[in-house]
Amino acid sequence: MQLVYPLVLASGSPRRKQLMTDAGFTFTIETRPTDEHFPATMPVNEVAEYLAREKATQFQADLGNRIVLCADTVVILDNQILNKPQDEADAQRMLRSLAGRTHRVRTGVAILSPDGLVSFTDETVVQFADLSDAEITYYIHTCHPFDKAGSYGAQDFIGLVGIERLEGSFYTVMGLPTHRVYQALKRFLMSERGKE
Repeated sequence: MQLVYPLVLASGSPRRKQLMTDAGFTFTIETRPTDEHFPATMPVNEVAEYLAREKATQFQADLGNRIVLCADTVVILDNQILNKPQDEADAQRMLRSLAGRTHRVRTGVAILSPDGLVSFTDETVVQFADLSDAEITYYIHTCHPFDKAGSYGAQDFIGLVGIERLEGSFYTVMGLPTHRVYQALKRFLMSERGKE
């Protein structure tokens, strides 16, 4: 699909790259260092979108005629954010806490264009099955989930055998709510601009 401006995916995530490719978009990848800290008093429901917007602001000074797509995903359990694990022990702790329970995954998206900055958040509720210590250890040793919020990827072994139920989009859990991204970018399609 051809947009009126070149599209930049501001993410090093191979999952987001694959999702955008599968959704039919042509884009380049460019990442910029961003401080991913957030105010301690910020409600957990606002964090993902806040961080996505922070990533987008790194492109404001030299945006030109481009569209920059940024995203951030957080896993929330008991009103606490589970970040990327620091090491294997941290990953095991997170996965044990998620096993047999329901948690929320929120992905915030920010889209910066010559028309301005728009952002939104999509949420999916995930029910995990009970997981044995052996299953958790196998997953960590084979899939190395150290770059994933909450220590897991929905498309990996743990998602395949552990996710019992989803309420919301599977792709939001993967890191990009493609159905909402498409709707947000649709107005930039060459074919849509011709109708204006």
